[in-house]
Amino acid sequence: MNTGSDDPGGGAMVSDRAKGRTGTGRAGRTDGTEEAGTAGDAEEAPERQGLGSRAPEFVRSRPVLHLSWQVGVFVVGLAVVGAGVVMLPLPGPGWVVIFGGMAIWATEFVWAQLVLRWTKRKVTEAAQRALDPKVRRRNIALTVIGLVIVGVLLGFYMSRFGFTMPWNIPDQ
Repeated sequence: MNTGSDDPGGGAMVSDRAKGRTGTGRAGRTDGTEEAGTAGDAEEAPERQGLGSRAPEFVRSRPVLHLSWQVGVFVVGLAVVGAGVVMLPLPGPGWVVIFGGMAIWATEFVWAQLVLRWTKRKVTEAAQRALDPKVRRRNIALTVIGLVIVGVLLGFYMSRFGFTMPWNIPDQ
């Protein structure tokens, strides 16, 4: 269970300058200078800022305590995700609870933070596509067509069998 960082700052990304390298990394050029807009840890990868453990400094500074903290966060997150999976076929907000468990994991684990960010980005993109007027008209048309089909089938069933439930219809 690695948070991706051993430094007390908790960041997952370490710049080439911090590692002691200057000429071979993504941010650095081969002549030893860095390209514009990439100097320093905070500007190296904006989508990766803030990754890593959010445990208190006291916990992060003690390896055994930090590992115990991570195990506890993993177990609590696993319990919440497990409850969400159980709620998928049962009544309850299954997906919301699963994403809540992922958010719990994301407080400690970089992989969960990246999965959560990817999920948020995909949900935002889907919401933007759903708000497109062409897509909305198509969805409304498909819904109306589906409701008309269900209404016709229900009308046929009611005219043929009345208010009798399907399992109470005698064999014909």
